[in-house]
Amino acid sequence: MTPPPDVITMGRIGVDLYPLQTGVPLARVETFGKFLGGSATNVAVAAARLGRSAAVITRTGDDPFGAYCHEALRDFGVDDRWVTSVPGLPTPVTFCEIFPPDDFPLYFYRWPKAPDLEIRPGELDLDAVTAARVFWMTGTGLCAEPSRAATLHALTARARRGPTVFDLDWRPVFWPGEGRAAAEAARASYREALALATVAVGNVAECEVATGRDDPADCARALLDAGVELAVVKRGPDGVLAVHRDGTTSEVPPHPVEIVNGLGAGDAFGGALCHGLLAGWDLERVLRYANAAGALVASRLACSSAMPAPEEVDALLTG
Repeated sequence: MTPPPDVITMGRIGVDLYPLQTGVPLARVETFGKFLGGSATNVAVAAARLGRSAAVITRTGDDPFGAYCHEALRDFGVDDRWVTSVPGLPTPVTFCEIFPPDDFPLYFYRWPKAPDLEIRPGELDLDAVTAARVFWMTGTGLCAEPSRAATLHALTARARRGPTVFDLDWRPVFWPGEGRAAAEAARASYREALALATVAVGNVAECEVATGRDDPADCARALLDAGVELAVVKRGPDGVLAVHRDGTTSEVPPHPVEIVNGLGAGDAFGGALCHGLLAGWDLERVLRYANAAGALVASRLACSSAMPAPEEVDALLTG
């Protein structure tokens, strides 16, 4: 029997079509690069690049882009045994615009419905979910049924066995309603997931959706009150704040790099966070390593294919 991976992620997959021209509006872009994408998928790739066995639970369309996703996962060393197709729904495609250093608009094509929102509770390999050393799920997985039920089912079955990471992953376009109504709908679902997870990770805007607070320290405390043991609040140019239930607190500044495309940095951070948790490092070391991984990807064009190897992260930390 094949042993369960170190890291199992659950959530989005798709194809990123990113401009090969910087500072050009999408309407005028002439050439694109094709890359594997989707937050949960990128985190699995990032963990695999760092030497961890990794797998993703997700669904694609039964189409050529779906076949590409399987091929790319295998090329990256990510187990695709729990990636299944949904006839009649296309594999999602995502475009972006690249205006460094901090403007990277995303355009999601996930209609009429993304296959990764068709993950069903009865199809989950709960033995693998509970046996994985780290389980990673996302807020997007809570935005529609049956994915929401499947995500909560996986969390309940896991029963906090080892690190169970909730990537807040707030994408308002995926939720019904607009503005405050969408955020309030998400907050109720986020609360259910936070009660079952051990780690919460998100930027300040995502933490505000989850907690109703907008100060990073207040967000961290509110996430702990909601049930997790470790709250990680990403603050962009102000670095990262992490607070553990045992009272340990760490604040780490960002690594300065020339930003090319900031879209994959959070996923690289996530894969490195998993790596550090598995290694048993202290909190500050985990955050410094994850920050360095994120910085490296921010200095590159793509997401999945830009995920760094251990020696690259080490070189940035010691350089």
